[in-house]
Amino acid sequence: MVTRNLLTRLGLSLSIAANLAVPSPSPARGNQAPNIVFILADDLGYADLSSYGAQGYETPALDRLAAEGMRFEQAYANAAVCSPTRAALLTGRYQGRFRAGLNEPNIRFKPGEEIPASTPTVATLLKQRGYRTALIGKWHVTKVPEFGPRQYGYDHFFGIEGGAADYFQHVIVNQGRRGDGPFENETIVKRDGYLTDILADEAIRQIEAGGPQPLFLSLHFTAPHWPWEGPDDRNRALQLNDMRDASGGSLAIYAEMMKNLDANIGRVLAALDKAGMADNTIVVFTSDNGGERFSNSWPLVGYKGELLEGGIRVPMIVRWPGRIQPGTLSQQVTISMDSVPTFVEAAGGNPPNAMDGISILPQLTGKAPPVQRTLFWRYKSGEQAAVREGDWKYLRIGNKEQLFNLAADVRERAELKEIHPDIFARLKSKWEEWNADMLPYTPDIFSEGALPFFSDRYVQPESGKDGH
Repeated sequence: MVTRNLLTRLGLSLSIAANLAVPSPSPARGNQAPNIVFILADDLGYADLSSYGAQGYETPALDRLAAEGMRFEQAYANAAVCSPTRAALLTGRYQGRFRAGLNEPNIRFKPGEEIPASTPTVATLLKQRGYRTALIGKWHVTKVPEFGPRQYGYDHFFGIEGGAADYFQHVIVNQGRRGDGPFENETIVKRDGYLTDILADEAIRQIEAGGPQPLFLSLHFTAPHWPWEGPDDRNRALQLNDMRDASGGSLAIYAEMMKNLDANIGRVLAALDKAGMADNTIVVFTSDNGGERFSNSWPLVGYKGELLEGGIRVPMIVRWPGRIQPGTLSQQVTISMDSVPTFVEAAGGNPPNAMDGISILPQLTGKAPPVQRTLFWRYKSGEQAAVREGDWKYLRIGNKEQLFNLAADVRERAELKEIHPDIFARLKSKWEEWNADMLPYTPDIFSEGALPFFSDRYVQPESGKDGH
């Protein structure tokens, strides 16, 4: 789907991109573990970056990152909402293996839903390789401070516990009750300013801290998640009394939030340059799920909360100077949980055998062609199910089951179940076998589950509506 015009926007020509060679790593860098900066946006749509086709605003910092690294067209989130994806990002495993991964999303943290302390995590595995670890931003996996990032291997945490926060108050106000946070490690602290700016400030402090250890920095922005507040909206920010309130927002406000997010990522990249770390740092940018109501997901159909492609396919960019060829486009199918084994291998370690994700380091560095994947999703127990095997996708939403060939029909419009009943039956059987290996959902999860303003907006494939 990349055109010559798009490559031109990235500052590359087709001929240059085709002939760029991957430089050999310098001897001084060859035996030094890379720093890793993992940047996660929240509710970012597949086409919300100008390098992916955004309209109405530009994202120059992220476009530069794409021009200097590898851009993925077939990257997926582990789930259609945030909490389960974050559990997978932490563990490298399907979130359905943990009680904490069943909440879609987690609104109230209940005892017994913690990820077991003995579980290997991306932070503990990298600490074993000598890394200094920090998580800045949104956690939303387990209760803070009792089961915050520091209990799962991060040396430092600054951010929010739950799913969202007012960009100026830095907490959620729910039915008149103010939430806790932000936290610095186990302590509630005060900051003044726009939350996206503050999170970038904290990330830059971690970069500037330096030291002999390589750095693993997880920077989990809350933008562009609701509430819809741009950096100049302090005086008119909504005093929301219910986190389920879906009012407010506009394309113009969303554009301001996106431009601010991009500018702050530019600040983080500049800090890496200033610290002399950029040449030996893996930078990853992606999203925790598909976009929300103001997002652009073209040419995909669907939004957050749906297992249509628009709800789970996300932008992803990876830069590693000297190891990843600049300006490349990857068709490797990958998913959130792949980041854990990939980072461990890049750090010189061996990922645990129990990982459900795989290392895509050979694909990143050009040492191997794309490999075929079989990936699984579920949402709200039996309500939604999906399997991707190669180019084929089985999808169930409600009582409607369908089969698509994504290579020919990325918009999931051409129903192929009757033409290829054998493929349909095989994928459905594979999903049922996989689902039986996951923890079962329980009724109490649904009573406190996803925000209700998603439920009346599902874009059923049979509806014929695009959802744009």
